[in-house]
Amino acid sequence: MELDLNLLRLFKAVAESHNFRAAADRLGVTRSAVSQGVRKLEDSLGQALVQRSTRSVRLTEAGERLHRQVAGALSMLSAAWDEAGGDDTPRGLLRIAATSIAEPFLSGPLVASFARAYPGITLDVTVTDEEFDIVAAGFDAGVRLGEVIEQDMVAVPLGGPQRELAGASPAYIAAGGAPAHPRELVGHRCIGWRRRPEVAPHRWEFVEEGRPFDVQVEPQVPTNDLSLMISAALAGGGITFGIEACFRPWLDRGELVPLLQDYLPPFPGFFLYFPGRRNTPPKLRALVEHVRASNGRG
Repeated sequence: MELDLNLLRLFKAVAESHNFRAAADRLGVTRSAVSQGVRKLEDSLGQALVQRSTRSVRLTEAGERLHRQVAGALSMLSAAWDEAGGDDTPRGLLRIAATSIAEPFLSGPLVASFARAYPGITLDVTVTDEEFDIVAAGFDAGVRLGEVIEQDMVAVPLGGPQRELAGASPAYIAAGGAPAHPRELVGHRCIGWRRRPEVAPHRWEFVEEGRPFDVQVEPQVPTNDLSLMISAALAGGGITFGIEACFRPWLDRGELVPLLQDYLPPFPGFFLYFPGRRNTPPKLRALVEHVRASNGRG
């Protein structure tokens, strides 16, 4: 079978958008062209790659396997093409995977200023807390806390040091009091974060006299949704815990009260990270330079 890169591009777009229409919009072609291209690829391979419904598509086991194998390779081919062409104009699709708590990146100003500065770049941001190989998944870069980034990646600081925060509403504190030490949290109603249902809730980490320790809080309300954590805490539902920057607007208005601050020192925060290459594509280089400039302004 002759390899058809255009068909693989169509399939990759479908696999990442889970929708023929969205894939067609991304590639600038018709929905019919995408559907026919995927069917032609399936006929060539002799097996189904997607399961179709009226609203979305889902990859079959064979489709998942093919996507894992081709996504990173197609991204590398695209970068190689850009480099070989000698065109340093930043343009094209730039795919970023960002953790949901990366407030310095997701709050809006950095993305908006980048879009204004580089109109030729489509910044496709996927917000996910899953841990995976960004290269194999076809992403150009990611945004995460530095402690979970692989050592072979290039990491650029984004937003400066961060700190975690425990907080509750004034009404909750008036009714139930405030813990004086992190270990007293076990006697309080807590609202905690967990990545997905089958994963244990995130442990609440503290530092005392230079020694780190954590508290195994059993949240009455565990969730993977930051907005629910905040809204439940604002309504007096309990004590919640997360990156301080995510809670800043409500802290500034006094709607959330910070707790246990003596046990929560700053730590290195978020980083834009990407695979080390001798020649970084212009579109990614533009984002790296923009992040560095924004750090200087901050």
